Amino acid sequence: MTKRFDLIVFDWDGTLANSTQIIVDSIRKGAVEAGLPDPGNEAASSIIGLGLREAIQQLFGVISQEQIQQMAARYNVHYSAHQDDVVLFDQAYDTVARLNQQGYMLAVATGKGRRGLNHALEHSGLGEFMHGTRCVDECQSKPHPQMLLELMDEFGVEPERALMVGDTSFDLQMAQNAKVASLGVTYGAHPLERLLAHSPLAHFDDFATLGQWLETNA
Repeated sequence: MTKRFDLIVFDWDGTLANSTQIIVDSIRKGAVEAGLPDPGNEAASSIIGLGLREAIQQLFGVISQEQIQQMAARYNVHYSAHQDDVVLFDQAYDTVARLNQQGYMLAVATGKGRRGLNHALEHSGLGEFMHGTRCVDECQSKPHPQMLLELMDEFGVEPERALMVGDTSFDLQMAQNAKVASLGVTYGAHPLERLLAHSPLAHFDDFATLGQWLETNA
């Protein structure tokens, strides 16, 4: 089969890993403990995909640096307490392993920090299949295209040969900004209408269906 893409880049939270609710709960608890209003589930979910600092600023507007730091610290405490409870979506591991075996270059572009992503890759077992990774403490936050641009440069891949897979509008907007095709998944943080605004090639309600598409059409 002739490959359409050489490089497939996955978001992590809400795309490969079923971590959305843990993130939402950690944001809400962290906010209250930092003396900020509880944003509620919908608002907390809406900023998933951004870097933590950018997410806090979008949720709470103009607040002091001290409040930003306190909110980030409390979020990290709560998320770290549950990070080993995070599991991959059904079929995610097997699909990534097969794509690796089929010769695709695979990568992760995430709003997580480097320490968190390294832990997640090791805990999930997916680290051995990922040829490259980019995190928010190394690059500008999504939807800026830096993560994808750096990955394409690292592997010598042109934009038309790269594909971004994500569950948030920030993922798909990043792909648009990098002139890269995208796929959206609706089982993560953002609803379908937010994904469709950024013209993904297709969208999927579960990872198994996404995996079938990738193995047939990528």
